Amino acid sequence: MSSEIIKVPDIGGDTDVEIIEIAVAVGDVIEPEDTLITLESDKASMDVPAPKGGKVVKVLVKEGDTVSEGDGIVELEAEGGGDAEAEDAEAEDAESSADSESSKQEPASASEDKAPAKPKSSGGGSKTVEIKVPDLGGSSDVEIIEVPVSEGDEVAEEDTLITLESDKASMDVPSPHAGKLVSLTVKEGDTVSEGDVIGTMEVAGEGGDDSDADDGADAEEASPAPEPSADSDDGDEDEGDDEGAAGGREEIRVPDISGSTDVPIIEMAVAVDDEVDVEDALITLESDKASMDVPSPFKGKIVELSVKEGDTVSEGDLIGYIEVAGAAPKKKAPKNKAPKEESSKQDAAKQAAPKQQASKQESASPAPQAAAAEPRDAKNVHAGPAVRMLARELGVDLGLVAPTGPKDRVLKDDVHNYVKQVMSGQAKSAKGAAAPAAGGSGIPPIPDQDFTQFGEVEEKPMGRLMKMGANNLHRSWVNIPHVTQFDEADITELEAFRKSMKAEAEAQGAKLTPLPFMIKACAFALRQYPQFNVSLKADGETIVHKKYVHIGVAVDTPDGLMVPVIRDADKKSLIDLAKESVELAKKAQTKKLKRDEMTGGCFTISSLGSIGGTAFTPIVNPPEVAILGVSKATMKPVWDGAAFQPRLMMPLCLSYDHRAVNGADAARFTALLGQLLTDIRRLLL
Repeated sequence: MSSEIIKVPDIGGDTDVEIIEIAVAVGDVIEPEDTLITLESDKASMDVPAPKGGKVVKVLVKEGDTVSEGDGIVELEAEGGGDAEAEDAEAEDAESSADSESSKQEPASASEDKAPAKPKSSGGGSKTVEIKVPDLGGSSDVEIIEVPVSEGDEVAEEDTLITLESDKASMDVPSPHAGKLVSLTVKEGDTVSEGDVIGTMEVAGEGGDDSDADDGADAEEASPAPEPSADSDDGDEDEGDDEGAAGGREEIRVPDISGSTDVPIIEMAVAVDDEVDVEDALITLESDKASMDVPSPFKGKIVELSVKEGDTVSEGDLIGYIEVAGAAPKKKAPKNKAPKEESSKQDAAKQAAPKQQASKQESASPAPQAAAAEPRDAKNVHAGPAVRMLARELGVDLGLVAPTGPKDRVLKDDVHNYVKQVMSGQAKSAKGAAAPAAGGSGIPPIPDQDFTQFGEVEEKPMGRLMKMGANNLHRSWVNIPHVTQFDEADITELEAFRKSMKAEAEAQGAKLTPLPFMIKACAFALRQYPQFNVSLKADGETIVHKKYVHIGVAVDTPDGLMVPVIRDADKKSLIDLAKESVELAKKAQTKKLKRDEMTGGCFTISSLGSIGGTAFTPIVNPPEVAILGVSKATMKPVWDGAAFQPRLMMPLCLSYDHRAVNGADAARFTALLGQLLTDIRRLLL
């Protein structure tokens, strides 16, 4: 028998590259180009493929080892070597396949004699199902800000049904099915919690009762290898006894995966001859909606695997066979005791099903683990390239994520769960400080202090608006490279004109303050410099140029900062801008602003002129790329070429996103604003 050592190919001159994953095991039969190991250097991750097909005789490396070009990886028995042994192997495979077929047919024949089970949902008919609010990360009484559907609408799976907004985040609730909305029990402005009924839906092409189907699934999960019924023939009884005596070989099949089909296997967590416990992960599946581990329903030894990484599976597909530890030979009960045994078996199934379900929920919900995870060095975390890429995209430090995969492997679900906990405020660092402060950026959070040791204190919860504002401002500051351009505008003539027009404006029902002039000037400047009227998409590669000019105005309210938006500011007169700005400010202070009156802004003005100060650094309000801060105007001596003259000077502070705006353009923008405010006649040009 000829065998060959497969070595590390050319890896771009890198040496001592870490192995983060072993994709094969002893006994695996592989094809050319199948992945053997996964390497990860400080530059990139790469899979090392097999140059030829064959059977893995020996694995020469392990996870965590470092390798260089030419190092041995596996010993491979090439295809076509040893005709006699190949024939024996084929005979063994055929025998194993025959045994497998007989074991499949055996329970089938037994079940035929029993009363037929309730069939699964078929293609005919329809059923009405309730739509409930999914997991909200522990949040409750979350406000519905938008209902984009109505009764009678036809919706596809994953279409948005309602949009929720808490003080921490906004989220869409997708449809779990495709079908027709029969009723909606909620409306905009209502508050909901996890499990609340949103409405009902008529699901096309399905029938049957959900509860019956669920009960059947639970019973099947609790007792995956039912014994033959009392009226089975003697041949079946003998075969069952022989199987039990041979070590309790049981099938492992894909459980309920929420109706998904052809779901790819992204990881094999076990190999042939591995010993596993109940609920140990066997394979990891990843659909376009989520990732999930398929747990072992038994404790025992894996004797055969029917799938490999990259295969696609659906509910009920065979994964492999397991020799159940401590299994005793199966004995068929006497015919006169069959009803009693069947009853006891059902009772056992009912008792076992909730236990298994509870254990599954515990393993699928790693929130407590993640909240108590000890920080680690992200480089030493056991995770695949796809998981590391996901963590980089979401800005998550893998060292803070609690692993739930085999051998402390971090899975995609772990990353998603960690992000969900951060959004809900549940994730904690090792010292108990809230993880959102770090935001996955590696910045150490500020530790809590016991202020009572210094004197009397009083703790009050932050208001909803304040919490939302704090989260938004923090997100903006850590994600946007802020730069602030400072300048001054001579508003002496503007102020004189404003005072002269005050009475005329009041006659038209408007209060003419300096703000309408600033709005008009900013709208004009945005038309002159359209690079300020843009937004960056999340991909970091696309710029959205806006053909409209909507100006947001920051309003100070008792509950926190609010930013109503004046639409088409470039098309409105000073009087119109004065009226609208006052009206929106009143709505903000009385909490009567609507959602559409606070969205769609292109540029924001934050004026502290009525309060004081000489300058400040405003924070950009994303998805906008710039914001203008205005401080209190003061009289200053200005040199006119012959003498110092008293002039009313207004400080301008332009903060901008340096990814979208260049410094030279920012200087030109503020210079233009200064010119427009100095001589408002320029607005007519």
